[in-house]
Amino acid sequence: MLFHKLFSTSLGIGYIGKGAGTIAAIFCCICWYMAWDGGYPPILLSVIITVVITLLGVWSSGVVEKLWGKDPSRVVIDEVSGMAISLLFVPVSIKYLLFALILFRFFDIVKPVFIRRMEAIPGGWGIMADDILAGVYTNIIVNMVVWFKLF
Repeated sequence: MLFHKLFSTSLGIGYIGKGAGTIAAIFCCICWYMAWDGGYPPILLSVIITVVITLLGVWSSGVVEKLWGKDPSRVVIDEVSGMAISLLFVPVSIKYLLFALILFRFFDIVKPVFIRRMEAIPGGWGIMADDILAGVYTNIIVNMVVWFKLF
C-alpha cells in the first residue's frame, strides 16, 4: 500500500492540497527538462517512460481509490502522466515546456471536448483517462506549433 500511496501522490505532492495537480505537472516539466535538456528527447525511451508512468498510475490510483474514495484529489500521478504525454515528440526548450504546461492545465481544468466524459470510466482508468486525453490534445497542438514554427 505504501508504494501506491507514494506513486499515486507523485512522491507526496498530492498531500499539498490545493494546487497539487499544477505542482505535479510543473514537477514533470522540471524532470523532463533536466533529463532531456536541448533538442528532442530519445523517442523510444521517452515513450517507454511515459507508458510505464501511465500504466503504473492506472494501477496505483485504482488501488488508492478504494481507500480514499472516487477520484481522490491526492492522486496527482494522472497530471504527471498527462504532462509527459503532452511533451512527447516535442523539442525540449523552456518556451515549449511552458506552452505545453499552460495548455495542459487549461484542458485538465476546463475539460472540453469529451475530456469530462472520461471521468465516468470506473477505477484507475477513470482517474487517469481525462488527463491522458488532455495530454493528447495538448501534444497535438504543441507539435503543430513546432511543425509550423509558430513560435
